[in-house]
Amino acid sequence: MNHSGSTAATRQTERLAPDPGGIERAVEILARGGLVAFPTETVYGLGADATNPEAVARIFAAKERPRFNPLIAHLPSTEAARREGVFDQNADRLAAGFWPGALTLVAPASPACSVCDLARAGLDSVALRRPRHRVAQDLLARFGRPVVAPSANRSGGVSPTMAEHVVADLDGRIDAVLDDGMTIVGVESTIVACLDDTPRLLRPGGIPRADVEAALGRALGVGPSDAARPRAPGMLASHYAPRAKVRLDVLRLEPGDAVLLFGASKPQGLEHAIASRNLSARGDLTEAAHRFFHSMRALDETGARAIAVVPIPDEGLGEAINDRLRRAAEER
Repeated sequence: MNHSGSTAATRQTERLAPDPGGIERAVEILARGGLVAFPTETVYGLGADATNPEAVARIFAAKERPRFNPLIAHLPSTEAARREGVFDQNADRLAAGFWPGALTLVAPASPACSVCDLARAGLDSVALRRPRHRVAQDLLARFGRPVVAPSANRSGGVSPTMAEHVVADLDGRIDAVLDDGMTIVGVESTIVACLDDTPRLLRPGGIPRADVEAALGRALGVGPSDAARPRAPGMLASHYAPRAKVRLDVLRLEPGDAVLLFGASKPQGLEHAIASRNLSARGDLTEAAHRFFHSMRALDETGARAIAVVPIPDEGLGEAINDRLRRAAEER
């Protein structure tokens, strides 16, 4: 890959097997400042050495991502995360309850924090995650330094749940992708800020709000409303967007629509839809989250004028799905 900062495609991205040889090759690429996409249990992340500002800058260039949007640093252990951030009682409780897993904690950066300023968007906080996925864990343990890994797609677009999605967006822009098939959770991590006495939900995700609140023994605070300087990824108003316009809570289809269904819901005019995908015919929100980004990509690839989305319950993982849908539907 061309490391001058250019985003022009130079050669094909390597496809690496999720075995010791593939992981060793990925570690070599990261160590020299390259970019490697890898699977987590949520979505595929685009990895770079979090301590290397030049490597982090290549992520922003490859994704065409706004520089003010901070990145999540991925760590192999809770001990490693504690070296990067200052954990209060709430952060301790959440790390104990949900790590490894689909939870990101935003904490004050420690005096010894090695995650570079660019990755933290110049903030005095740092976003930290310990993923559960075996391949991610092996890669992080072998690399031995924090790895920032935003979703491995063009900025603002639909997040990737398969290596094929990564290649479709970033072939030639990144060095390699570790291919371990489809991810399990299918939506990004839940992000909770532990920056003051009140832990705050910044982004709903793979762990439902109710589970986080049960672990804390209290309600989560409302996240910051100012998206001009977000504390965490995925907080920009327009995000996760396909090329097609997205319309929400649709009961009647319009000509040229593709439709995203859930459960037994059948909007009027369904027989005239260009294409349809049902997130879960049995109305299971876990299955719906797993299939969400893959289904959105499939509908977008039909060339439909718009993607019409039927109402989806705003509870459990439905909160995360609806958050992504509202951002996808924003004017851009």
